[in-house]
Amino acid sequence: MEEKHLAYCWIARGERVLFLRRAAGVFRAGQWELPGGTVEPGEPDETTAVREAAEETGLAVRVTAELARDEWPDIAGRDLRIHAVVHGVEEIGTREVVLNPAEHDDFAWLTRAQARELPLPDHFRRLLDR
Repeated sequence: MEEKHLAYCWIARGERVLFLRRAAGVFRAGQWELPGGTVEPGEPDETTAVREAAEETGLAVRVTAELARDEWPDIAGRDLRIHAVVHGVEEIGTREVVLNPAEHDDFAWLTRAQARELPLPDHFRRLLDR
């Protein structure tokens, strides 16, 4: 069985956390997620989290903690196991969020309760319930 590794960022401003909405025409279009993406071969997942935050939001961050790990079978039925880690991060400076429109079309700073009301992949819903 193949494996895919993902790394995400929990970027908080006070009690609110940054969520991004997947753009039309991409995998899971319309669903909300944390900034993050695929770990490249040989890349530490902490490095992936920082890189993806910059690519997807324009924010500079540094990893402060590992918050959660999860895994699940591929939702498309492929012989693939997904492994994900969510890192707590802190922003380096204060910047405005600038989305990569090829991936996301909206963002919001949300409380856990607000995020639970959105269409979220199951692994993010499980994270919010911890």
